[in-house]
Formats: sequence, structure tokens, C-alpha cells
Amino acid sequence: MKQLYTPWGETLDKHCPLPEYPRPQLRRDSYVNLNGVWHYTVEDGEEYTKKNTGTIVVPFSPESLLSGCDFQLQSGETLWYERTFTLPEGFRKDRVLLHFGAVDQSCRVLVNDKAVGGHEGGYLPFTLDITDALTDGENRLTVAVTDVTDGGVHAYGKQKYARGGIWYTAQSGIWQTVWLESVVENYITSIQLTPDFDSRRLNWKVYANDPAGAHVVIRKNGECIAEDWGEEDGSGSSLIRDEHFRAWSPEDPFLYDVEIEIRGGDRVESYFGMRKFSVVEHNGHRVLALNNQPYFQHGLLDQGYWSDGLYTPPSDEAMIWDIQTMKDLGFNMLRKHIKIEPLRWYYHCDRLGMIVWQDMVSGGDNFKPLYTQILPFIGIHVNDAPSNKFGRSNADTCLQFESDLDETVQLLYNCVSLGLWVPFNEGWGQFDALRITERLRSLDDTRPIDHASGWHDQRGGDLKSHHVYYKPVRLKNDGKRVLALTEFGGYSLPVADHYTTDKRFGYRTYTDSEKWHCDLEKLYEKEVLPHITAQGLSAAVYTQVSDVEDEVNGLVTYDRRVVKADAARLRRLAAKLKF
Repeated sequence: MKQLYTPWGETLDKHCPLPEYPRPQLRRDSYVNLNGVWHYTVEDGEEYTKKNTGTIVVPFSPESLLSGCDFQLQSGETLWYERTFTLPEGFRKDRVLLHFGAVDQSCRVLVNDKAVGGHEGGYLPFTLDITDALTDGENRLTVAVTDVTDGGVHAYGKQKYARGGIWYTAQSGIWQTVWLESVVENYITSIQLTPDFDSRRLNWKVYANDPAGAHVVIRKNGECIAEDWGEEDGSGSSLIRDEHFRAWSPEDPFLYDVEIEIRGGDRVESYFGMRKFSVVEHNGHRVLALNNQPYFQHGLLDQGYWSDGLYTPPSDEAMIWDIQTMKDLGFNMLRKHIKIEPLRWYYHCDRLGMIVWQDMVSGGDNFKPLYTQILPFIGIHVNDAPSNKFGRSNADTCLQFESDLDETVQLLYNCVSLGLWVPFNEGWGQFDALRITERLRSLDDTRPIDHASGWHDQRGGDLKSHHVYYKPVRLKNDGKRVLALTEFGGYSLPVADHYTTDKRFGYRTYTDSEKWHCDLEKLYEKEVLPHITAQGLSAAVYTQVSDVEDEVNGLVTYDRRVVKADAARLRRLAAKLKF
């Protein structure tokens, strides 16, 4: 494939990429970033002989341009990473924690040749206590990674060894920030912040070995507006008085600051927004609501891929550019598609004001095209009991999905902008969607759920969810759930010198920008707008934010150097999309 650098990747500091604190939802004044140049070795099997050694820029997968490498890790191979580090003077407290944002797919970690733990699964963060393995002065960190992209029990999203069309380059290894922090013996492991919009309260829960008597301070623009102490179990509630109450929305994404301290001296900082995502009745239809008011969600499918970093954004500024550019085009929502982003991405959505729909990452064995491609297009939805129809004949893959679902909700629960969960998409690895929806609702009852996005509707969840390509949009409200057009469009407009392959994939292809613009406007005005008044259509998700490899149906190019869409025209269109 052709090499395409984004503006940020082109100027990457390979010795200090992505230096920002990686966990804005729970911050400490303790941070050592381990991103940068590491050594690597690829072995057949698990033995570490240190042959074929080279360097790799972490946290970019070896398949990406920004890693400085050019190889695909294969099933049966082991990718060994190694680097040294020395703890700064005054850094060490009682315990030293090593954090990985994400490693695809399975890994073992050693410090000074002593095993300190590992992790399975390529999309979720993990933390290891490495205190007992440390020595004074220089320490050696080693990570051994294996990856089975196609098949296996773990989620793999849209990665394929045989990439093409809507499936993208498989990647492996460390792809999010690696970092150290030091904590006291009794430290906060996580927090849960739940805004109660109607009661004007923030309900909170602190998790630690001993969370009793947690002290919480809430600030608005630097001013202390609430101060409370928790119960023995670390739970508590803080009232936001009327004179300090300010609702969060895409139009006014206001965030309050939170400081939390527990006995033993551990202190963390976070933030929250006062907002409520729900479903309400409006003109005889059930519709999505924000802060108890009907709110049309005008969104985009967001794959989260980059021409030079693949899964990994080339910089913090690159993430901000994506989100702000889509806001400037008039959109108020992004559907994060089959991927979990670094936590800073969600933070920027929180502070910039962009609602997020979060897909769970798909997995399972090979999907049967009859059930994931053919039957849905002729309107046939089938029962989704675990089977090989959707790649779920292996019970272990189902158990792994449910475990990942639990961890994903815990990871993203505090993200202010996250407004809806999507456990399954187009039958990919779908099983027991009604039961999974109830499990998801038991973990988080503050957000609506699209139980089966696109097709194989089991008549559950909060949305009647449709994907429409190749044919006119014709929808009918079922009178029981929110009507949502959760994927549509995908009009392709290739831009010379800004795509990576000679293949082109899209649902309608154009060579003329003006024709592309006119047909895009016609699509919304003739097929989307009428459904809002006639059927109570509550959301529309256009495909998509950017080009990705063969796909050239983005509103911006894969390298983010060309915005294909005219901002003024799209904003005028967006102004019409409301109840």
C-alpha cells in the first residue's frame, strides 16, 4: 500500500510520541511516560534468542508507518519488546504501577527478567504492580506479545490478515501509551461518577482497599461549590445547588472538576458533566432525549483509523482535529465503530461537546455471509442463539465477549459524552442480544442501548435500528422503540494522491465534487428529513468520518489533509435536522 503520512505523523517526535497524561478521567500527580524507541525481536515460537533485533516506536503497531517497522506479526510468532528505564528521584512511594493502554492481543511482562504479569485481549487497559521486581538505578522492561487476528476467543474488530473492502490491515503489539505511576499503600483503584440530572446531584463511588471516609470536592471554574465525605463503602452524593447548576450539551459542553482523597493520602482528580441521556415521548413517537428534551442526533460512523498510525492516533492534536472538524461540519455525534479509543479521545469529546455512541468490539469465528450479508438485505431477521451462523459456536468466545463488555462499561462509564451503547453490529458475532442487553443495562442504566445495530433485530433494546445502503431510505416506526438510521450513505469521492490502495470501495462512487455534494444534500433532504416529522426518526449516522484503506467514502481523506465536504453547506443541512 502507498505510504501516506498525516500532518502530525510527518512531524512525529519518535523519542516522545503521545506524551500527554493518558487517563484524564482519573489523574494523579505521578507520571513517567515510557513511549518512544524500544528494541524488538520477532521469534518463531516463545523462545527469546534476541536474533533479528531492530527498533520500534512505541505505541505504534509494527504494521504502521509510525512504528518505523514494516512487518506483519503472524500467528505462531512472538514479538518481544525491550527497553530500560530509571525512576526519577523522588518518584517512588509505596508501590510502583506499570500501565498499558492496550496491547494486541496476548502478552507477558517481565521486569529485570522477573515475571510481573500479563494480559489477554487487545482493546482494554491493564495495570501491573512491579514494585517487588525493581532495582535501584536502571531497570529492564520486557514484553512478549502474540496475536491471533482471525478467529480465537478474543475480539479483533475490523482487522483481517486478508484485508480489503470494509476489512482493514491486521495489527499487533503495543498500540496505546505505556506509563508508570507511584502510589501509597492504600490507593484509589477507580471511581464511578453518576450525574443525577433531575435531582441536581452527583452520585459517586470510590474503590480502594479502604475507601471509607473519602473526601470529595467539586469545583466550578475553580470555585469550590460542594464538599462531602463518603460512607464506609466509599459511596456518597453531592448536591449541585441551582445557582451553580449548568447542564452539559454539545452546544455548551461545560465540565465540573472533582478532587477525591482517601485515608493514607492518595488523591486523584477527575471531572463530570451534568447531563441525562434518555428516551421520551414526542409527537406520538419515542425519541432520544438529552437533558429531558427531544434531541436529534446527527452523527457519523467513526472507524478511528489513521493512514500512518493505523489504530493509534499520531498525536493528541490529531484526535482533537478529527472531533472539532466534524463539529465544524455540523455533526453532534460520532458512533465509535468496533473499536475502543485511548481515553484522551473521549476526554476531548467531553470537553468539545461531541456525543459518542460506543460499539462493543466484535469477535468470534468466521461469520456466515448468508446471515451477515444476504438475508438482512431482503429483510429477513433470524434468532440469534449462539451458533456458527454469526461465528459464536464456541462458548468460550461468548464468555470472553461478556467479560470484555463488563470491562468496557467500567472503563468508559465516567465519559460524559458517551450517550448510547451498541453491543452488536450487523450480526458480527451476535448472540443472545436480548440477554446481553439486560446484562448491559444492569451495569449501566443511565444510557440507551441499540441491541442489534443494522439487522437481526430481536425486538429489544431502546432502538429500532436500520442500516440502509444501495437503496432509498424507507423506514417505519414500530411504535415501541426509538427509530434510528444507524448507518447510511457511504458516498465515495476519491481524492488523487490521498488514498493508499488502487482499489476503491463505497456504496456510490463519484468523480465530481459538486455532484457528490448535491447528491449528499439530496439524500438528507429527500430521505432523512421527511422521516423526522412523519416517523419520529431520532438519529442518523452517515458513513463516514474519513477514508480508510480501500474505503474512500469519508468526509475527509485518510491522511486528514483534505476535507472533501463544504462546511457551510453541511452546517445549513444540519440546522434542518431537529424535532
